[in-house]
Amino acid sequence: MTLLKVNELTKNFGGLAAVSNVSMELEKGELVGLIGPNGAGKTTFFNLLTGVYVPTEGTIELDMGNGVETLNGKRPDYINGLGLARTFQNIRLFSDQTVIDNVKVAMDREHGNSLVSSLFRTKAFYETEAQMEQAAYDLLEIFDLGAFAKDKAKNLAYGQQRRLEIVRALATDPKILFLDEPAAGMNPNETAELTELIAQIREQFDLTVVLIEHDMSLVMDICERIYVLEYGRLIAEGTPEEIQSNDAVIRAYLGGDE
Repeated sequence: MTLLKVNELTKNFGGLAAVSNVSMELEKGELVGLIGPNGAGKTTFFNLLTGVYVPTEGTIELDMGNGVETLNGKRPDYINGLGLARTFQNIRLFSDQTVIDNVKVAMDREHGNSLVSSLFRTKAFYETEAQMEQAAYDLLEIFDLGAFAKDKAKNLAYGQQRRLEIVRALATDPKILFLDEPAAGMNPNETAELTELIAQIREQFDLTVVLIEHDMSLVMDICERIYVLEYGRLIAEGTPEEIQSNDAVIRAYLGGDE
């Protein structure tokens, strides 16, 4: 079942084509990698899919179960509400808020109180707050962060902050999770734990997962299919074995001879 279909997506910044005629299909439950050299357009592509940028050309279509919705030009919060969540290359936590509050903020769209309940502190307000608190704590526990629930996010170790970003994205109840360089800055032990975590997330939450990553061993270990960008263009798509032996990829990404 094709969950997300991208058709000849293009994004121009002035005379520069950051993404050019890229097409992609994501199936339900897949774990897909997006790789390429620095400046290949990977993060720009994520930004297009999640509403940060509006495409210059092309379409992004999400299967809603009862029809297809085109995401072009929709706000990031609206797209998130449809089930597309992401993390960022640079950690974007609310650093002075507690760990659990970072998660509860993400839950607010789905489980938050009405304006009346919030203003007048009704019984429903306190019941909803208690439910959100418990749900956020339960999610943190799954990822070994429950003990840090009341700590400020900035006091977590780097690897834990990365994990919290993923938890916060999961708190929006996504269908597709986009991870932008989740292993950036991690040591080998943290990267190994992250590899297991991503596989666990896909299985436990029944998600489609797409990740941008420079750590080739992580990508090759867990991704079922890989797309490769160079200068904003798609140059290859296939299984890890096919990508590793692709001449265009070797030249563009792995530094092979011309």
